[in-house]
Amino acid sequence: MAEPVFWCITSGKGGVGKTCLSVNLAFALAHRDKRVLLVDGDLGLANVDVLLGLEVQATVRDILDQDADPLKTVIHVHPCLAVLPASSGVPEMANLGPEDQAVLGEVLKTVAAPFDYVLVDTAAGLGQAVLWFNTLSDYSLVVATPDPTAITDAYALIKVLVQHYQYHQFQVIVNSVQGEQEASKTFETLARAATKFLNLHLDYLGSVPSDPAVRKALRAQGSFLEQFPRSRASQAVKTLAGRMVRLSQQVSPARVPGPEVHVV
Repeated sequence: MAEPVFWCITSGKGGVGKTCLSVNLAFALAHRDKRVLLVDGDLGLANVDVLLGLEVQATVRDILDQDADPLKTVIHVHPCLAVLPASSGVPEMANLGPEDQAVLGEVLKTVAAPFDYVLVDTAAGLGQAVLWFNTLSDYSLVVATPDPTAITDAYALIKVLVQHYQYHQFQVIVNSVQGEQEASKTFETLARAATKFLNLHLDYLGSVPSDPAVRKALRAQGSFLEQFPRSRASQAVKTLAGRMVRLSQQVSPARVPGPEVHVV
């Protein structure tokens, strides 16, 4: 069986809808009969379980601190989708040292083996765990919004990964847009900066429109793709998932565990 393809869903700025997008992309891939593992990579401030209203018995922290069984930590939320939850209110988990990184890398390798795709929803910013998750992935999927600070922070994350870790596989999604014109303008701003200052080509995966269905699903602690499958946001996410599948067919096997990453 082929090794799973790792997608790291990340952003510079918080509040861009990254976790919500990660959850719904995972469901969209599962609806295509792809076996998906969604990893909550915000190790100290977990959000995936909250968004889905899950009852968590064990987390990544229990695996590292108490040798909990990784396979029993996984929560199945769909026949083709499982979640590996993180802990909440544990700030030290956001700064794993090399030893814990190595252990977690082996855990991910073990847990991911039966899946086709692994989606890692990272924390926002440039924390140690964020950088590490990006470096072990086949693709970094950077989420931005038209907010200028979101564009600036997305560029900062890309810059660190390029200059310090020689990482060059970036896809961009522009979230919460009023239309494709706004999405294209946002991406072009980010892409021009990457080309000019980093000599880097960014790939545009697509956009997700601002949609009341997203807010309704969030309040109900569920996936908008599941609750409002015909909404504009759901249709956009289905299209994005299709593009992820096509791109994933072009990559080499996932790189797990990744290199040690230290704070820059």
